[in-house]
Amino acid sequence: MFRTALRNVLAHKARLLMTVLAVMLGVAFVSGTLVFTDTLGNAFRNQSAKSYDDVAVAVKTWAERGDEETPAVDEATLEKIQDLDGVAEATGRVSGFAGVADTGGKLIGDGWSNTGSNFSPGTDGKDAQYTFAQGTGPVEAGQIALDRTSADKGDYKVGEKVRVATNGPVKEYTLSGVFTTEDGAVNAGGSLVLFDTEVAQRLYLRPGEFSDVTVTAAAGASDQQLLDAVKPLLPENAEAKTGAVLADEEAEMTESGLKSLNAMLLAFAAIALFVGVFLIANTFTMLIAQRTKELALMRAVGASRRQVKRSILLEAGVVGLIASVIGFLLGVGLATGLRSAMGLLGGKIPAGPLVVSPTAVVSAFAVGVLITVFAAWLPARRAAKIPPVAAMNSVHAVATTKSLVVRNSIGAVLTLLGSAAIVAGAAQGDENGRWLIGGGAFLALIGVIVLIPLLSRPVIALARPLLRKLFGVSGKLAAQNAVRNPRRTGATASALAIGLTLVTGISVLGVTLGQAIDKMTTDNIRADYMISMASGDPLDEAAVTALRKADGVAAASPQRSVWLTVGNGEEGVSASGVTPGDVEKVFDLKTVSGSLSSLDDGEIAVDRKTAKSRGWKTGDSVPVTFQDEKTESLKVGALYEGNEFLSPVLIPEDVVAQHETLSDIREIWLTMDGGQSDANEQAVIDALGDNPAMSVVDRQGIRDMFGGFINIALNIMYGLLAMALVIAVLGVVNTLAMSVFERQQEIGMLRAIGLDRRRVKRMIRLEAVVISLFGAVVGVCLGTFLGWAIGKSLSADIPGYALVIPWDRLALFLVLAGLVGVLASLWPARSGAKLNMLTAIKTE
Repeated sequence: MFRTALRNVLAHKARLLMTVLAVMLGVAFVSGTLVFTDTLGNAFRNQSAKSYDDVAVAVKTWAERGDEETPAVDEATLEKIQDLDGVAEATGRVSGFAGVADTGGKLIGDGWSNTGSNFSPGTDGKDAQYTFAQGTGPVEAGQIALDRTSADKGDYKVGEKVRVATNGPVKEYTLSGVFTTEDGAVNAGGSLVLFDTEVAQRLYLRPGEFSDVTVTAAAGASDQQLLDAVKPLLPENAEAKTGAVLADEEAEMTESGLKSLNAMLLAFAAIALFVGVFLIANTFTMLIAQRTKELALMRAVGASRRQVKRSILLEAGVVGLIASVIGFLLGVGLATGLRSAMGLLGGKIPAGPLVVSPTAVVSAFAVGVLITVFAAWLPARRAAKIPPVAAMNSVHAVATTKSLVVRNSIGAVLTLLGSAAIVAGAAQGDENGRWLIGGGAFLALIGVIVLIPLLSRPVIALARPLLRKLFGVSGKLAAQNAVRNPRRTGATASALAIGLTLVTGISVLGVTLGQAIDKMTTDNIRADYMISMASGDPLDEAAVTALRKADGVAAASPQRSVWLTVGNGEEGVSASGVTPGDVEKVFDLKTVSGSLSSLDDGEIAVDRKTAKSRGWKTGDSVPVTFQDEKTESLKVGALYEGNEFLSPVLIPEDVVAQHETLSDIREIWLTMDGGQSDANEQAVIDALGDNPAMSVVDRQGIRDMFGGFINIALNIMYGLLAMALVIAVLGVVNTLAMSVFERQQEIGMLRAIGLDRRRVKRMIRLEAVVISLFGAVVGVCLGTFLGWAIGKSLSADIPGYALVIPWDRLALFLVLAGLVGVLASLWPARSGAKLNMLTAIKTE
């Protein structure tokens, strides 16, 4: 039977080609994902180990600039650590944000990963953590050193002036050197600036103090013994660990992050393979239908049912093995390409070898072979039931409606149960509701797939009059051929339906959320510009003062983040320190009761929902405790409809200034005379000292900032689902090609009675379009239903939520499905039209 299986594979090479391609693509997705994440994990683990290779003990404190209470490591403590037995060197570090401007004044790097630290040379004048490619480290107050990537981006040479922004005004420094580093922030796309130690301490902490210390061990010294000796010398709340422990912790964090990426990519690979199951099952169903006489004859000469079934499963196993080999090699190439692509897109990946783990190899081959055998099992089971007497019958067995009764009953039950669960989940909302929607979606999708053969007849029947009217006999024959074998049509359409269900559901949800977020910004913001730090750190008080003096500024209100403790100290509430009078000009605040002008009198304004939940009303006095632990009774002067860009409580900024020593200004909102203009934007930039670390965003930029990630996520999802749709297209090609082969005699007869080649091609093309559009319609309907349900479950957390059906995108999906049908039919249509009518008529 093995020889028989191998002979059948070789005899049907062309007909099995699409199956091989489908399995190959799925295996490539799986193996590429595993190899890619294993390679990244290994590279980052090696980087972590390398960065802590010479670190015996690392000390970390939580001290920050402006925080006088949290202790740091002072010079005296550092000297004590240096004098311990077994310590080769103890190096103190301070760090914080440092943004480097390129020659055009724009920030180099990603903002949040732009860091600054101190150059700490040893007795040899070198800092072991950095290797200088050009020049030397900074040893004077007016010098800095830059990482090589940032220096190259800014086109800076040693000796040139470089503009650097920290949390204060922009300053110019002389570039003393360019270094290489494996610093994680630089690898993440940021920049690293090294200052002289005294300068760095003034910028980021306090003179003569360090926030972190790294200890290098002398030859023969034990890391654990050094750790035990260092700990008693440290200030309160300082944390000390060995370098090996830190390297392991960093590696674990990396692996945890990669697990999420791995899981997401494998989920999309599973979708692609699930779609491929339909193609494989369809292929073997058609092959078995074409070999009915052959299989029946095998039974007649003594082959048992088990042997027939085993022969077909062996055939599927051989196909799966061949596809797995090709797919695995393609996956390794895909992983290599992804790694190179990330480098081209700016993501710096540490150097390291390509890692092909045994898990990746076994998984790829197991997935390829098992999926193929699984998909072929049902056709093999049917083939084993063919009685020997069937050798006397026609090779074509048409499934009747009666034979589908059980199947349709099961499909109807699953669809109803799934739909009920989806509706219940949408009504319930929250996380439990979304889990219910997920389970219902699975049941509904399986139910619809089971029902698709039954649905094909009435749905395609609706299009039959239009096809006949527009395309004549070719259209009529195409519609009849599409429903001649409902199971085959259903299996082909199911592959497209699955892909378009996911694409449509994501589109409906994404567009709905995107418009809700966009509406939230346009409805709530009057400001022309928003100012923030690119690093995400708080803005300096000086920025507010400078902007209020700038030309063209009509209103300026900071958004100061404040935490208030209410009543007896058990409850807290978030508040925004704002500028009375200006806050109404930069935000659209709808007053429910009272007046926002009461902010000028030192009163507070509370959003309606917060006031209702706490039982507050206009005129109430609320005792609140500030961060300085002083309590003050504040009167509620107004209630307003909540604004998503402000905290639930608005408090005048001068009241906050009486209690808060640290100014936590997250944004500054500006309204300009004359609105947005190039001149006004330049006036704002000039007022800020042309600071590259400060982001000036106009109204459209604000909308893009809050809603743009939706489009990015949609595009990523579309890209990942493309593999499933490609496999679905292969399924259409495969079905048509084998259908043409089955119908050679019929096509030859049609040609003999007058159907010319052009109309044969049109008939096959229209059949492909009908099947593709049928699958697309099912997918679009089900996807829209799921998008509505998931969005409904999220609506309570999204102000202004309203379902949006992206009709333009849905129409585009249907047009693309029709185009897929046309492209998929090119080869089968050409083959069908080229058949010799006399030879085809004689074909059995």
